[in-house]
Amino acid sequence: MSEFRDDPILPDPPAGARPVLHDREYRIRSFRLGPDVLLVQGALRDQKPAGLFVPEDPEPLTIHHMTVSMQIEIPTLEIVGVTTEFRMHPHDVCPAIVEHYDELVGLSVRRGFTHRIRELFGGPRGCSHTTALLQAMAPIAMQSLKGVEVLDAVAEGRPHPVVDRQPGDESWRRLVGTCHVWAEGGERIEQAKQGGTAANTRVVLRRMDELQRAKRS
Repeated sequence: MSEFRDDPILPDPPAGARPVLHDREYRIRSFRLGPDVLLVQGALRDQKPAGLFVPEDPEPLTIHHMTVSMQIEIPTLEIVGVTTEFRMHPHDVCPAIVEHYDELVGLSVRRGFTHRIRELFGGPRGCSHTTALLQAMAPIAMQSLKGVEVLDAVAEGRPHPVVDRQPGDESWRRLVGTCHVWAEGGERIEQAKQGGTAANTRVVLRRMDELQRAKRS
């Protein structure tokens, strides 16, 4: 069985929405590279459908394919290593900007990262597609921290930090201000302060209940 679902995530297009003109896909995954290091890998690919740009071509045409791999230190979330590749690009001079992305080293992917990369790589200072990819990658590092907590807790025989939230757990604080659900003074914040369920427990508990009901049936 695959680690992840691979079914389509786009909605079905409405009737008459043909032909397809462009396909852009992002793929981002994070890994634990060491006790205190995350590896976040991202890719962006733009394709034109077969025959659109090159008549009678039976294959889709890849216009852009950029990849970025970032090594990120825990808990500072500082970028300590980066590799940027342009695997497919429309112009010969496109890769001339690749080394500029080495300036990511030393930045933290915490709040303010998106603004900083716009300053460093926005407009003529970078590749718009690679910069868009970076904006999608940064939140994945933040979302990986809970996974690191789970792995450490399981390895050390401590309670599972998602299913068995312990009194005094304040890991939710890093979510404050990140979206409308976690707005300062909002209902969700007040629930967390009073010891309510952890940030992602509801979907976890629902899935656990489904698995239990499947076993009983």
